[in-house]
Amino acid sequence: MNTIQNTRRNFHRIMLTTAVLLSVATVSLPAQAATAEDLNQDAEQALQTLYKSHPEAEKMAKTAKAVLVFPKIIKAGLVFGGSYGEGVMTKNGTFSGYYNSVSASWGWQAGAESYGYVVFLMNDKSVDYLAKTKGWEFGVGPNVVVVDEGIAKNLSTSTLKDDAYAYIFDQQGLMASLSIEGTKISPIKKR
Repeated sequence: MNTIQNTRRNFHRIMLTTAVLLSVATVSLPAQAATAEDLNQDAEQALQTLYKSHPEAEKMAKTAKAVLVFPKIIKAGLVFGGSYGEGVMTKNGTFSGYYNSVSASWGWQAGAESYGYVVFLMNDKSVDYLAKTKGWEFGVGPNVVVVDEGIAKNLSTSTLKDDAYAYIFDQQGLMASLSIEGTKISPIKKR
């Protein structure tokens, strides 16, 4: 019986150590941050990728007050997990600020993946909230609707009633779940 308990204890230590290492690796990603010019180019490419697969998103961009583009988010986890990425806000087609996207989670999860996401801020309320709070945690503040295939079919300029709409795209890797819930977006300085 002692051998089984030791085996379980060792397994739990290995799992905890792996989770801590993955979490630390995810948190250390900001050291590899891109320059403002690189981020601007990546954001433009990400928008084009999104528009090719979701033409309704391009129409939405024309009526949005601002657009937040996170071209690449890296997510990893083994029991404990996290994600990080940097993005840019555009207003009227010009770059107007830089932001990071950070999340942490725990639970039954394992794997790593990368993806991009774009948030269309549809009214002044959502843009002002992001500016005044110096950070926006999804689930608190303006309402964000994550657009999936079913919702996308029914979107039109007359049905856009929520504060913000988010598209997740270009998923690569393997992770048990994907969500932007609990994500916090905060302003950063870029050169």
